[in-house]
This record gives sequence, C-alpha cells and structure tokens, in this order.
Amino acid sequence: MRTSTVNIRNMKRRRDPIVAITAYDYTFAQLADRAGAHMLLVGDSLGMVVQGHDTTLPVTLDEMIYHSGIVARAAQNPMVVADLPFMSFQVSSDQAVSSAGRVMKEALVDAVKLEGGEQIAPTVRRLTAAGIPVVGHIGLTPQSVHQLGGYKVQGKTMEAARRLIADAEALDEAGAFAIVLETIPAQLARAITERVAAATIGIGAGVDCDGQIQVLHDVLGLVSDLNPRHAKKYVDLAQIVGSALGSYCSEVSERKFPGPEHAAPLKAEVEEALAEEFGSGAALGASHE
Repeated sequence: MRTSTVNIRNMKRRRDPIVAITAYDYTFAQLADRAGAHMLLVGDSLGMVVQGHDTTLPVTLDEMIYHSGIVARAAQNPMVVADLPFMSFQVSSDQAVSSAGRVMKEALVDAVKLEGGEQIAPTVRRLTAAGIPVVGHIGLTPQSVHQLGGYKVQGKTMEAARRLIADAEALDEAGAFAIVLETIPAQLARAITERVAAATIGIGAGVDCDGQIQVLHDVLGLVSDLNPRHAKKYVDLAQIVGSALGSYCSEVSERKFPGPEHAAPLKAEVEEALAEEFGSGAALGASHE
C-alpha cells in the first residue's frame, strides 16, 4: 500500500525523515520505490531534464498526466505527487479543481503540488475541500523564474523571511499536508518547520526540514551541464552511460557486435535445406564466423 497523507503527517510528528525524489518514467520509478523512497514527485522539472527546455514553463497539463500515469503504474509503496504545470491553476480556483481532478482521475496519483503562497491559499482550500490532497511549494518557485530574476536564494532579508513564513502558515491553514521549501536559508526553513503542522520537504533548505527532495537526474549525475549547489551527485551516470554507449557504437562500427551468442541459432539441417533451395549457404555460413 502506498504512503498516505496520514503517514506523512505521522512521520512529521515522530520526526522520521521523509525521503522524496522526482521520477518521470516507469523504470526509474520502480528503482526509487525499491530503494525506499516515501514520495515520488512527478515534477514539471521534466521540462528541463527530460524535454530539454530552459525552464519548466512549456510543460503542459497533458504531458504531466502522461508522465504521472507512468510513474503511478510503477509505484507500489511511495506516494505519487504530480505537479500542476504553469497556467493550469493560476486563472481561477475552478480551473485548479478541473486540472487537479484530471490528474487524479487520469493518472491515478495520490496528490498534486502547486507553487505559491498566500495568494493561492484559497485555491488550496478549494482543492482540499474537493478531496484532493495538496502539497504546497514556496521559496524559489521555478514557474515564477522570470519574476524572481533567475534561480536565486529566496528569503534572505527580514521582510522576505516574514513573507515566506506567512506563505507557509497560509498553506498550512488551507489544508496542505506538505510544503516544499526550495532554496531558502536553513535557519528560515527550520523556523517554518517548527511553525506548521504540514510536513516540510526541503530542497536547498537545510537538514532541519521534515524531509528532503532532489531531482533524480542530479542525484544520478545524468545531466552533466547542470550542477545546482543544493544537489549531491551520488554517481556519475553520464560518464558511465556515455562510456557504455561509446563501446556499443565502436563494436557495431567494427562488426564486433552482435556476436554468435547474440543471435538465434539455426539447426544444421534447416541451414542446409535453405542453402540447397536458395543458394545462400555461403552467406549463412559467414554469419557464424
């Protein structure tokens, strides 16, 4: 059975760290499940790490539903949370309920995540009233990258810190069961964590959050040209995969692959009959050399 919102709240109460990571496809979702993740986020970060865009803004609702459904089919134990992409919830609460409802029904996820603070609290309240579990997201909100002037640390001034605390409290009061805190000072993240009932999930927000989330591709070292300060590369898969693919290309070019062990064998009598009927014995024999 998948991790539930009740499980997440109980983990916060017990101070059990919550492990979250992004996932965008079936294979990696299965691996993250087996590794012990409690939450899989199908982030609109797929726009950057999967689709190759510079921001998350081009990702559509249909694309989120597609990827979220794939991840949900793989996940046995972790909760699956899907991002609501840019302009799929900002127009009105009605739009947000419609978008979130589609994601829940069509992708069979367990919750949705949306960016914003006090200004979207009424929308969060509307979603939770409709039975849709919500994860909030404050601090560095990638869908507002142009308004923020880039991917910068948020909450560094007293005024900005107060605003983020107010954002977190508004989301908490509106019914969000978890809140992502992205790229804010660790001391501020700790203060927010202590003030809200919702579980805080940090990314670049220090160790005192209730849980941590990272982008899968950062953890695995799959994107060599992106090295965010908050990420830890646990393996350099870009180098490993690149080397493996290079070997494959070389072996094919040099006719070293495939070898006899990679092809289906043919019984001798069938080979002889084919050679007799079609005169292809020489060619068939060459395939075994």
